[in-house]
Amino acid sequence: MGEGGRRKEEGGRSLLLSFFLLFFLLLSFLLPPTSSFLSAAQPPKLPEEESFFAAVRENMARANREQNRYAYKERRTELHTNPFGRLGTGDVVVYDVTPGPEPGITFRRLLEKNGKPVLNSKPERREQRVRAARRSTVDDTVNVLDFAIDRRETVNGRSAIVVRFEPKRGAEAETREGRMAKAFHGSIWVDEAAREVMRVEATAIDDLSYGLGLIARMRKGSAVTLIRERTDDRIWLPTSIKFKGDGRALFALRKLTIDFSVEWFDYRRM
Repeated sequence: MGEGGRRKEEGGRSLLLSFFLLFFLLLSFLLPPTSSFLSAAQPPKLPEEESFFAAVRENMARANREQNRYAYKERRTELHTNPFGRLGTGDVVVYDVTPGPEPGITFRRLLEKNGKPVLNSKPERREQRVRAARRSTVDDTVNVLDFAIDRRETVNGRSAIVVRFEPKRGAEAETREGRMAKAFHGSIWVDEAAREVMRVEATAIDDLSYGLGLIARMRKGSAVTLIRERTDDRIWLPTSIKFKGDGRALFALRKLTIDFSVEWFDYRRM
């Protein structure tokens, strides 16, 4: 692969990491945690927002702290950024991922490629970079979005509260994740009894630039879906994320299509 190809591949990984971070941040939404909880016997009316959001945020904070203690397997569609082809369609690979000695560091080993076992692969060290900003990415994302309880639904036999989110008028973002968040609206499904996020569906209401707008632009209507499930008796963790959208490669003036997915499974507490 040439130098240009490597740059595009690294750019694709950077874009993907930003999407992951953005939608994990959406799960950490809303208000500072308090000690208020609704009683176990839920009334017919919808929950009071402040205590409901506080309980959900507390559970999310606990999951974020505990997640670094889990190993897991990851199945993903490789992301490509070739402007002459399709963006986000490539090999399907499976990795075994284990936590490193400190948060933000993991080791992943390739197990399968396109359904075929890969033998004698070596672990690859990966480190999540942290960028300095006046406002944290969590605070910035919360600052640019409005959240409101919308309705109650039954999902897989369980009662779920649906929370709508949309860009907040007049809010200014300071981070890349905050600027990306302002381009989305959608819904979050929360298990009412467990106060745990089950699903996030978000749709872009504005175009999304990739590579500072010099490589590609994804059109509004691009959609992201994130699923979380109970992994053991301790916490809920993400089990899949999907991103679909159409756009245009600016230099080649060709249509691009993203159809990207990642699954996380076989969580093991280390």
